[in-house]
Amino acid sequence: MQIIDSHMHCGIQNSDLPFEVVSPLLVDAGITGACLFAPVEDIYDRYNFNFQDNEEWIQTRRAANRYILDLATRTESIFPYLFVWNDFAIEELQQGYCGIKWHRHDNEPVYNYKDPRCGQIIQEISERRLPIVLEESFANTCQFVEEFAPQAVIIIPHLGALNGSYPALERAGIWQRPNTYADTALAPIEHMRHFVQHYGAERLLFGSDFPFGAPGHELRKVEALHLPSMDLEKILSGNLLGLIDDIRTS
Repeated sequence: MQIIDSHMHCGIQNSDLPFEVVSPLLVDAGITGACLFAPVEDIYDRYNFNFQDNEEWIQTRRAANRYILDLATRTESIFPYLFVWNDFAIEELQQGYCGIKWHRHDNEPVYNYKDPRCGQIIQEISERRLPIVLEESFANTCQFVEEFAPQAVIIIPHLGALNGSYPALERAGIWQRPNTYADTALAPIEHMRHFVQHYGAERLLFGSDFPFGAPGHELRKVEALHLPSMDLEKILSGNLLGLIDDIRTS
């Protein structure tokens, strides 16, 4: 059975997570592929709430994203994701990325949602059907899904643990949306089980959030659900591959 970790960080700009560290973990766990994002530290200064972007950071960010992209050209079954920040580099969507990372926490610098370029890149991402791994505050998550990108394919990481919580997103109706998916990274088994029972195995993706989660341990959590083999295959790779197959490049 093919197994793809849909949530891993990898980078060498301001972080120390080269692919040479990631690869053995995949092999040891029997994981055959991975979706890779740049670490936050390679994208912006997460510890400076008043962070202001500049040309040096733009170039660092571009190099971090391209590192992931280059890995995919040299390594089988690597799916590169573009980490979008406030330069909203829409031209990067031409480079063959398989998805989008959109990430910040409540105590971190904010996305400038009022910038016209933000709306433009979200529109093109939506039209291309590039899945967006969206990690935002609860209020911004709801607004992003319902207002900014209602047609986009959204993946909520950690089954919503850092987007307000799994129950909060359920009360808000986020999980009921047919184009909203979740990943299992660091999520409790009971939330995985509840999601499968109420929303189906078709919208859940296996992920580890390496380096914060160990791929092998997170895989065993999914296997502990004791799902039918068809449902397990969907979560471990089938759902992700279906999203990638649906990407529109023109």
